[in-house]
Amino acid sequence: MRERSVKLAYFPGCSLETRAGGFNRSAKQVAGALGIELVDLAGWNCCGATFPLCVDNLLDLVGPARNLALAAEAGEPALVAACSTCFNVLRRTNHALRGDPEALEKLNYFMERPAPYAGQVAVRHLIDVFVNDVGIDAIAERVGNGLRGLRVAAYYGCMLLRPADEIGLDDPERPRCMDRLLAALGAEPVDYPHRSECCGAYLAIKSPGATAAISQRIIAAAGRAGAQVVATTCPLCQFNLDRAQAAGAPIGFTTIPVLYFTQLMGLALGLEPAGYDFEMHIVDPRPALQAAGLLPSSDADGGRR
Repeated sequence: MRERSVKLAYFPGCSLETRAGGFNRSAKQVAGALGIELVDLAGWNCCGATFPLCVDNLLDLVGPARNLALAAEAGEPALVAACSTCFNVLRRTNHALRGDPEALEKLNYFMERPAPYAGQVAVRHLIDVFVNDVGIDAIAERVGNGLRGLRVAAYYGCMLLRPADEIGLDDPERPRCMDRLLAALGAEPVDYPHRSECCGAYLAIKSPGATAAISQRIIAAAGRAGAQVVATTCPLCQFNLDRAQAAGAPIGFTTIPVLYFTQLMGLALGLEPAGYDFEMHIVDPRPALQAAGLLPSSDADGGRR
């Protein structure tokens, strides 16, 4: 692990600036504890939330391309995202532009930036930074007992892994990066089916019942495998998996808290969880965390102080 603090350009994204504030605060706090300062990209805009199904209309790529251009203009070699959807959109946009010089030239002409973007910025996910830059062994040395005894189901979803030839973070069928990180934190990673399937994503807007059924299947599989909590990297996944466990869940359905991986990292590192916003989760994670000795039983809010 680095001895000195390293600054990395950070794309927070819309959700982490609003509803997923606990994700944002825990990400920055954990990174800081591991010698990394995440510095918000100045002037960033929404990534677009989805990568277009058809890239013939280059205007759909202007939003994410502008963020990449901003990072390049600031001299940043890489742009880091914690949200898997933002990561997916930015990385796939970069991949598309690097492989199509004509499209890149047209976008540069349209954006009218001070300097044309040339595809020089790497797009990275925060898990990649923790696993490959900080290092699994270095993290394990920092946690002591950490999450020992806590059975955690890593939920990767689809955006973090697919399409594999454009994302390249891990094996989309048998991903291990988050499990390796959880094991370094002292947790017991739980293997279960559906860990890399879609939660229903934006179908929640048009057909919330369909999304609930998909998400309930994922949670039920994690529960049958013995998971006490689920860890995710995506605000939309967290919302869908969490909300699906509210009223309307099948009889006999066992609820499981859904946490961001950075919240668990912060607890494992012994950091103060003020601002993690546990009280905003539909399935309250505090009882499970208290039972595991990760939160004092007197902690009534687990949130802002």
